[in-house]
Amino acid sequence: MRQIMAWPGYLWLVLFLYLLLALLLGEIVRLLLRRKPSAATEADAAVSVGADEVHVDEPQAVSARASGGAAPVPPEPRPEPAGSTALAVARASNVLEPEAPARPEPASPSRRLFVSRVIGGTAAAAALGTVAYGTHSALTGPKVKRLTVPLANLPRAAHGYRIAVVSDMHLGPILGRDFAQHVVDTINRTQPDLIAVVGDLVDGSVADLGTAVEPLAQLRARHGSFFVTGNHEYFVGARQWVDKVRDLGLHPLENTRTELPGFDLAGVNDVTGVDQGQGPDFAKALGDRDRSRASVLLAHQPIVIDDAVRHGVGLQLSGHTHGGQLWPVNYVAELANPTVAGLERYGDTQLYVSRGAGAWGPPVRVGAPSDITVVELASKA
Repeated sequence: MRQIMAWPGYLWLVLFLYLLLALLLGEIVRLLLRRKPSAATEADAAVSVGADEVHVDEPQAVSARASGGAAPVPPEPRPEPAGSTALAVARASNVLEPEAPARPEPASPSRRLFVSRVIGGTAAAAALGTVAYGTHSALTGPKVKRLTVPLANLPRAAHGYRIAVVSDMHLGPILGRDFAQHVVDTINRTQPDLIAVVGDLVDGSVADLGTAVEPLAQLRARHGSFFVTGNHEYFVGARQWVDKVRDLGLHPLENTRTELPGFDLAGVNDVTGVDQGQGPDFAKALGDRDRSRASVLLAHQPIVIDDAVRHGVGLQLSGHTHGGQLWPVNYVAELANPTVAGLERYGDTQLYVSRGAGAWGPPVRVGAPSDITVVELASKA
């Protein structure tokens, strides 16, 4: 029942967003169309006024110019007979004044209605098409993205080590067990050395979604699968979910680290856990490690990058942002996160942010395709 109710509610929300954006753009187009006829009418009026101002030369001037000589001296004015002034006024009154240019008539109601209907229909079609495309993109699941990252202090023996990074599956009423199975199968086909599940696995309690996550028990990697909490785990019972993923064979990294061949792998709790006394503890996870070894940190939110830099981390793997998920929300995400998607460097630390595998809220992705990233570590030695 929750799944049936979630679909129309979430899709209507995102459809309203894109319909509003399309109508705003259509209104700009409509205003531009209204300005064009008035501009053309003004040009026609200017031509008409110019024509009215053409003067005809006096016969004497024309004759003089034709003969090439000087213009003749005008004759002495003759005294006009009585009544001639009145006759001249009468004749002048019969001369037609040039007509003022006609003002442009406003567009007829039928034309305005036609334009409004065309713009409204186009906006509705664009919004529906965008939501349909974005829904298909989200529900078909993540694509595999491959990235090579040079890592300081990584020995040659670990060159080419592959970490499959998956974040933000958001299993819940819409993305359920079948979606989880698809993600697991996609990861396993990459044959990674290690799998990192970087938070926001679920949007519900263990009681509601325990069966939905069971496919994670099928994850296969040479050095195992590791998990850190995201902010959504703390909304629905983080402790229960940590125990659940451990039962499925994943290794939770709760402010701790493990030594792997060639580098240290550390993980910290999400910052949302601070309110529950379970926040990140970088000193505990990284404080006493040998800094001559390469290091990789799993942390759900990119905003902890400053702590990673202070503790000499070589590479931080994060999620949380969804790459914005819905254009133009990505511009808002950029205000709240140092990196929204991709690889960037902060001092001696590199930060990679995945767009995530699932979707939160509406199962729609526009301009931010989901991904599972295979990070291949490269030695600088």
